[in-house]
Amino acid sequence: MAKSEKSWEKRLSGEPDPLTVNFVESLSHDTRLYKYDIAGSIAHARMLGDQKFITRDEFKEIKDGLLEISEEISCGRFKFDKTYEDIHMAIEAALVAKIGDTAKKLHTGRSRNDQVATDIRLWMRDEIELLQAGITGLQKAFVKLAANYSDDVMPSYTHLQRAQPIVIGMYLLSFVEQFERDFLRLGNCSKLLNISPLGCGAIAGSTLALDRKSTASQLGFSDICYNSIDATSDRDFCAEFIFDCALIGAHLSRLSEDWILFSSNEFGFVKISDSFCTSSSMMPQKRNPDVLELIRGKTGSVYGSLMAMLTILKGQPSGYNRDLQEDKVHVFSACDSVKACVEIARAIVGNTKFNIKKIAAGLDKGFLDATGLAEYLVVRGVAFREAHGIVGALVADCEGQDKSLAELSLDDFKRHCDKIEQDVYEHLGASNLVGKYVTEGAAGPRQAKEQVAYWMSELAKR
Repeated sequence: MAKSEKSWEKRLSGEPDPLTVNFVESLSHDTRLYKYDIAGSIAHARMLGDQKFITRDEFKEIKDGLLEISEEISCGRFKFDKTYEDIHMAIEAALVAKIGDTAKKLHTGRSRNDQVATDIRLWMRDEIELLQAGITGLQKAFVKLAANYSDDVMPSYTHLQRAQPIVIGMYLLSFVEQFERDFLRLGNCSKLLNISPLGCGAIAGSTLALDRKSTASQLGFSDICYNSIDATSDRDFCAEFIFDCALIGAHLSRLSEDWILFSSNEFGFVKISDSFCTSSSMMPQKRNPDVLELIRGKTGSVYGSLMAMLTILKGQPSGYNRDLQEDKVHVFSACDSVKACVEIARAIVGNTKFNIKKIAAGLDKGFLDATGLAEYLVVRGVAFREAHGIVGALVADCEGQDKSLAELSLDDFKRHCDKIEQDVYEHLGASNLVGKYVTEGAAGPRQAKEQVAYWMSELAKR
């Protein structure tokens, strides 16, 4: 590709130092924006033609040239030259080399400032759709697994101590809820970013009669930005997108932490497929959940991207500043990490089984039915605070005798509260208790089956 002199270099004397060329280039990162840059350029050129700044023939020449360049890039035939700094200049230089002086009219009424602001919005809009599709796939994997365990009971934990009995299905569906919030947050981010900055120029707009609503409509934006000063420097949506990625990472990390613990010999609750584990280079017996550990670790990198993006935004005055070139480093990194983690998490969830026998064997440990016993007393007219104290004393007695609550005699119960009757045993034991849950959204088998049916229906609509 022949060299094309950058117009702004006429303002400066001498050649740029090679150190400067290497330092300011962003082609290392922004080449992935090429199809959005070309789409924006074609829309801009069509508008210029409609507004009589270029002829119909010139528009066709520009469009055909840009489409050829797009094909060359997609097929790997395009040679990028970092002296052109970014994807915008690289494509423009290639267009000049291909069609000559007509290409120089393309930048009429446009700056790289509004150009890149447009490109990254278009890119992010597509990436959000891909991420949402990935999240939906992950949710479906959870729902399918939950359907297999809507009657099976496991302990729940607060403070990493045994709390109350729950059905495994509702535990799995708790992640579906978390990822649903992520899905909705991403949708909201997409709506907020879906306004066009194209035509805002460098900062103040243009004296040329550009039709900004035409380019916005061509590119599928819902509206235009109405303040050119803000439009070219706004990267709030970048910070919001990375924040959304960070929360997805947090939820994936929570899942990873759970299953790393649950797959240990001490728990033995889950068996993760060998396809997603590794062994040790020294200890032949090891079966390590390395993939889950890496998901947990990569979440920290996404957090780092969020802090970097916020720091970039914090230190700038109004208007576009070159600091914003760094936005893509962190947006792309966060997006790539989370997309990869969501994809492999879906595969892991689809290939994990719960060890029902091992879980059931230890269900009577930890007094999971204590809260249920306190609520049994409430139904019989005992104030909850008093019931809480009664059950606490019963638990202390059980610990002294190495018994569970269900192993106490009725006389043992009555020594603490004379309102306890024979039917108390129907409320004791983890398996009995989960069937007694009546509130909507509780962690019982009825609620699990209802929620599985609900989510199957909802996710099938996407």
